[in-house]
Order: sequence, then C-alpha cells, then structure tokens
Amino acid sequence: MEDEQIVQLYWDRNESAIEESSKKYGSYVRQIACRILNDIADAEECVNDTWLRAWNAIPPQRPTVLGAFFGKITRNLSFDMYRKARRGKRGGTEIDLVLDELGECVSGQEDTETRWESKELVREINRFLNSLPRTKRDMFVLRYWYADSIHAIADRYQTTENNVSVTLSRLRKKLRTHLTERGYDI
Repeated sequence: MEDEQIVQLYWDRNESAIEESSKKYGSYVRQIACRILNDIADAEECVNDTWLRAWNAIPPQRPTVLGAFFGKITRNLSFDMYRKARRGKRGGTEIDLVLDELGECVSGQEDTETRWESKELVREINRFLNSLPRTKRDMFVLRYWYADSIHAIADRYQTTENNVSVTLSRLRKKLRTHLTERGYDI
C-alpha cells in the first residue's frame, strides 16, 4: 500500500492504518528500537507505542515522508525508554558511547531557551551534513541517528573500524567548529 493511502486510513480513523503501517514499516522501526535499546521486549513495546503515537498524531499532522515520521517517533520513544531504564546508571552500551560522542558537539540541556533554539540548530546541523560527501554523511547518520556500531558501519563500507572511528571523530570536530562559528556555545 502506498504511503498516501496509509495516511488517508489514519485520517479516516480506520484501524487498518496500524496494520498497514506495521506491514510496511514494522521491521524498519523495530530495527531502530533494537539498536537503541538492545532489548527485544523493550523494542517491541516501543514499536507498539509508535503506532499509538502515530494514531494520535494523524490527524492533525499529515506526514509527507511516512517512514521518516515513524522512524522519528520510534527513535524518540526508544531514547526516552533508554534514559528511564538507565537513570542513575553508567553503562558501557553502544548507545552510551553514541551519546557521549555526540555530546562533544551538541549539548543535551533541556530548558526553554534551548528548545526554542533547537529548530535553528537542527537546520544548521542539516546544512553541515549536506556539505559532506555522501559516504561521510551516511556514516555520521548511521552512527548518530540509527546508533549503528562502529563495527557495523565498517562492515557496510568495507573499511576498518579505525577508519570509521577517525572519520567520525573528525566529523564531530568539524561539526563543533561549524556550530561554534555560527554562534552556538558548545
């Protein structure tokens, strides 16, 4: 079924929208949740919550890229669950590494001013990513959006883990410089 048809099912409040969403995007959102949570039961809970959140968001929203819409919901739900489960703990999981690495470039503070500036910050990060060669941009997104391991990225691009680590380190430094030059206090 086409995305427009699935969105229309949500607008019509037809419960088959969830079934069709799951058929088309279930494995995609499950993969996102599993990478972040590293727990199948928690990932399944996030996938189910994704469909509920989508049901409550459509309408009034009418997403143009349905896969990205579901992916963002799943990612946010997974990170919320991850933070809640590990509040007060420091582990050595892949997601801890991803968050620590990205923390070098972007602050995780949540206050009103930060939320207000976040839209412009997202635009600036997108400008930075769009200026990169495709492979580097993809590596960055795989690591910091999808929380892929260094090993998985190295396998995907048939390179060494050290090459991926160095590339990502350089990209984080470039992003930090890019944001600092545009007035972001990092």
